[in-house]
Amino acid sequence: MRKVEEKKEEISRKKYHRNIRWMLVLYDLVVYAAVAAILLIFYCGSERLTGIGVLQQICLAGVWIFLVRIAGNIYGQVWRYGGIQCYIRLLFTDAVAFIGYLGTELLLPIQKISFARMVSLVSLNLLGALTLRMVYRYAYKCGDQRSVKGRILSALLHMFGGIESEPDKEVQKIKVAIIGAGRVGVSLAEELLNNPEASYLPRCFIETNPEKVGREIQGLPIWSEDEATFSRLGEYEVQEIIFAIPSMDAKKKKKLYEYYKKAGYKLKVYDYPIVYTAGGKRHLREFDIEELLFRKPLIVSDENTNAYYKDKVVLLTGGGGSIGSELCRQLAKMKPKQIIILDIYENGAYDVQQELKIVYGDKLNLEIEICSITHRKALEKVFKKYRPQIVINAAAHKHVPLMEKNCIEAIYNNIFGTENLVDLCEKYEAERFMMVSTDKAVNPTNVMGATKRFCEMIVQSASTHGKVKYSATRFGNVLGSAGSVIPLFKRQIANGGPVTVTDKRIIRYFMTIPEASQLVLQSGAMAKNGELFVLDMGQPVKILDLAENLIQLSGVQGIKIVETGLRPGEKLYEELLVKTEELDKTPNKMIFIERDTALSKEEISERMEILRKACDMGDDLMAKEALRKAVPTYKTPEEMNQKMGA
Repeated sequence: MRKVEEKKEEISRKKYHRNIRWMLVLYDLVVYAAVAAILLIFYCGSERLTGIGVLQQICLAGVWIFLVRIAGNIYGQVWRYGGIQCYIRLLFTDAVAFIGYLGTELLLPIQKISFARMVSLVSLNLLGALTLRMVYRYAYKCGDQRSVKGRILSALLHMFGGIESEPDKEVQKIKVAIIGAGRVGVSLAEELLNNPEASYLPRCFIETNPEKVGREIQGLPIWSEDEATFSRLGEYEVQEIIFAIPSMDAKKKKKLYEYYKKAGYKLKVYDYPIVYTAGGKRHLREFDIEELLFRKPLIVSDENTNAYYKDKVVLLTGGGGSIGSELCRQLAKMKPKQIIILDIYENGAYDVQQELKIVYGDKLNLEIEICSITHRKALEKVFKKYRPQIVINAAAHKHVPLMEKNCIEAIYNNIFGTENLVDLCEKYEAERFMMVSTDKAVNPTNVMGATKRFCEMIVQSASTHGKVKYSATRFGNVLGSAGSVIPLFKRQIANGGPVTVTDKRIIRYFMTIPEASQLVLQSGAMAKNGELFVLDMGQPVKILDLAENLIQLSGVQGIKIVETGLRPGEKLYEELLVKTEELDKTPNKMIFIERDTALSKEEISERMEILRKACDMGDDLMAKEALRKAVPTYKTPEEMNQKMGA
């Protein structure tokens, strides 16, 4: 047993034995010898040293300098990759060596030299050592076989360092131009240059700021957009363009994107992912389809919103879904007292829980409840246990074609589930109920939209007789969400096509998941009671354009776009507002309030009874007819498309 332990100790000593680069020690000795000869032999100064005195000073200073450098592991560093910390360590060790040299020189009975001469000896030697390392590192980074300067540096590196400049690796690397010579762009360039395993090699910056144009950073030239011609980029072998200006104007970004894309360059972006997860960081990635909308992301949360949710108990239904999970991320930043994620799908809820635990740990009071909002008894148990102050209902069946064939299930989940939540909010004295709605609720042409419109009617009616403050928030299609058209397009492209669009004329409003989530939270915080909030989502987008952009983005050639015809319940144009002339403004210029005349409690009850009886019959067609009676604005797609001139 003892022999085994001794063997382990021996292996451990070998493992942690310092690997000193004696060649570098030798070069430093040559530098030191040259400096000592200049300052102690050729330069006499006011002190006339004898040969013995010169030898004493050379030995004393040299012993201190090299002993402290070895102790400080200066010769165990890999200088070709060394950063500022390596140079700081060298400065520190030589400063310690100077103090030791000064103290010893004063104590020993040897010939003395002036303080200024001692400082000059150590400082000039330090300057020589720094120069040696900088030249070595520069030769390693810039040595190649493409130019005379590169060949000279490569030869020097091989002669004095015994290593190659790795020209083969540089040939294999992808040459890139970085748009933006600011903090983000420079940090990317440094990361790529200092990482020998990086797949990319920066060759130049493209900058809009005239103060930077014509200068260099990290040895890379900074060009203006006019100077970065295709021929010049070709001379520098640039293969890809990287956008590294997060704050760039959307129109400007679109112009540059289209300009370089048409020239055949692959384009990437260095930034956070669009669907920003807690704890994430910037990385080099492909353009997300959301970015190809080229509009400035809407920021709707503010200090008042954050303050409202702080120290509150918040229940999120559908908390494991696309919108629900982002609501959890946004809420976690606002320091609520407790977040309860309620979802029927345990995997989604688990994923959000683990993500938030990694970032916030014990600082966030997070609970998970697996339950359907249609299960009244189980739902009441959750309300009784946590007594939520704020309830956000993001649980719903949202897939349009599937709900056309499953009308009864859509009514049970979307309508009866919302009714359960409203009743329990009143019973357990919640402060506020916020419902996530959709643009498909406006003049609905499908079951999903009609059920969500009826949910809005339930919420508005409850605001007239309940004690809870109610509101609903309506927005358009969410990019990247489950059921979104984008994942479908990506799968079709991955399979070699074709990409299918139901109709090339289809137009939709789009927003990102963070935008939608922030809107829900802010509108809920500003709600007084009974409001139906609507977001000004700007210009709608053609689905055909999205498909074409995504194909371009993939780089796959020969992908066709096929028109398949409108699906059941689908209309060509979505609307966000029922009556555009009846809008109120809010403190946020992007958010408006549409005021409808709320139905009475009795009217809602009558319509609910019609829906219940139809659902109890188990016939989806009967349920759909009952839904038409309950929601007067529910029309057929043909009626709406004809009305809108499709």
